[in-house]
Amino acid sequence: MTVRLDLEYDGSGFAGWARQPGLRSVQEVLEAGLAQILQAPVELTVAGRTDRGVHASAQVASYEGPLVRAEALNAVLPRDIAVLRSSEARDGFDARRDAASRSYRYRVLCRRERSALEEGRALWWPRRMNESLLVACAELLVGTHDFTAFTPTETYHVRFRRQVFAAQWRREGDMLLFEIEGDTFMRHMNRILVGTMLQVAAGRRELEDFAGLLEGAHRRDAGPTAPPHGLTLTGVSYASDPA
Repeated sequence: MTVRLDLEYDGSGFAGWARQPGLRSVQEVLEAGLAQILQAPVELTVAGRTDRGVHASAQVASYEGPLVRAEALNAVLPRDIAVLRSSEARDGFDARRDAASRSYRYRVLCRRERSALEEGRALWWPRRMNESLLVACAELLVGTHDFTAFTPTETYHVRFRRQVFAAQWRREGDMLLFEIEGDTFMRHMNRILVGTMLQVAAGRRELEDFAGLLEGAHRRDAGPTAPPHGLTLTGVSYASDPA
C-alpha cells in the first residue's frame, strides 16, 4: 500500500527535513515514529526538502507500507510535528516526483518595535523600504528563469532553470508577505530571493540589477540569504488533486 501523509512542523528545532548523521531532522523523527508503531523500518519520500529552521504548514510525504492513523502517529511524535491526515494513495504515488508545484510564504515584520509573538516566525525589518519595488521584483519572477545566483555555489543541483507560476508581495497590517509558487525550488532559493529583493526595496540595489540576476548570474552577484525562520512551505499541488 502507498500511504500519503499531510503534515505540519515547526522547523526551529530541526536541521531540516533530510536525515543527517548526528542531527535532529524531520525525516528521522517521523520515520522513527512510524517504525515504533509498525515495528519495521519505513523510508519516507517528501514533496519539499525544507532547510534548517524552515517551517511547513502543508508538507506532503509518502511511504510504502501499512496505513497508520494520524491520531496514532501524533501520539508518538514530538510537539513540533503534527500529522494532519493519513490516507491511502494510488499505487506508486510519490510525494516528490508527482508534485506539480510547491508554494512558500516569507513573512517580514515591518515596524519599528520588535515583536515577542513573531520571534522565530518573521524577519523583523525596522527600516524604511519602498514596497512598490518589492511588487515590481515579484512580477519579474513569473516565468522560467535561470536562478543560479539564488542558490549556493557548492550545490548538488545540476539544473538551475526553474518555472515560477505566481509570485507576489502583499501587506497584512505590519506584516509583509512574499508568496511564491513554482515547479521546484533550489536550496536557499527563496531566502536569497527575499534578501535580494529587500536590498532593492531599501535602495541598495537597482530593479534592473535584480532583473539581470534572473539570467544566470553568479551567486556572489545576488544579495544575502534571509534567515530561515520567516519561511514556511504552505502548499503542494498534484495533478490528481481536486480543483
